[in-house]
Amino acid sequence: MATLYTQQDKNVRKTWLLMAVFFAVIVAIGWFLSYYYNSPGILYVAVLFSIFSNIGSYWFSDKIVLKLTQARPADEMQFHDLHNIVENLAITAGLPKPRIFVIEDLAPNAFATGRNKEHAVVVVTTGLLGMLDRTELEGVIAHELSHIGNRDILLSTLVSVLAGLVVIISDFFLRSRLWGFGGGRNRESGNQLQGILMIVGIVFVVLSPIIATLIQLAISRKREFLADASGALLTRYPEGLASALRKISNYSSPMKVASNATAHLFIANPFGAKALRGLPKLFMTHPPMEERIKALVGN
Repeated sequence: MATLYTQQDKNVRKTWLLMAVFFAVIVAIGWFLSYYYNSPGILYVAVLFSIFSNIGSYWFSDKIVLKLTQARPADEMQFHDLHNIVENLAITAGLPKPRIFVIEDLAPNAFATGRNKEHAVVVVTTGLLGMLDRTELEGVIAHELSHIGNRDILLSTLVSVLAGLVVIISDFFLRSRLWGFGGGRNRESGNQLQGILMIVGIVFVVLSPIIATLIQLAISRKREFLADASGALLTRYPEGLASALRKISNYSSPMKVASNATAHLFIANPFGAKALRGLPKLFMTHPPMEERIKALVGN
């Protein structure tokens, strides 16, 4: 399906680039902290931490996400129609049938995760299954299969890991300063360059989580438009997905498992329509529903 999944090679390159950036950012923070606290061991820990975090996020990202969202395997007898839709669309898309999980939640939503198409998972809420008709559900499943086919599910997970871990490390550094830990080289020598480095380091740890989060959100918004278009091409019925998006957007209550860590993975913001009111587009995890629907059907 070369004409359907036009972004898979680009997303693979982006994934490797992000892993390299992730490694460089963590090592840079580790170097600064080791220099400031005069402790080379911090740098060694940072290197090991970045290596194992990259490996862990690659191999176990789907298991972590499934645990966070409280998803469970969808029994084939109980969810026969769902399995049938996923299998048929996967055959059409030229993809292996992904594992199927469900979340017991009235809020209609869905997402895909996994490190590659051979180890992919499609997750839907019971609320989605109860709200949509077959053509609408096919549109949503096609959207999620498009995430798998374009190989952006791992990319989005790595962006989340990068943003989350940079926030944790930055928080650690700022707290250590507030608590007065580690006088470091600056206190010992009074060297002006070291003072400048400390200021630059503080600015870096303050701004880096914001920048990382904005990158995460920007990638998330772009990938939703792409998956919408690819999903519509897969079903050849964009009205089905457009109708599903309208119904999903009209549901205002948040998901019980809504979390900032996984919000960008879902087809719609899991915090509900109320959470989006007055929120600048720059800080949205998803593009506005009306823009997505207009892109699909023109009105």
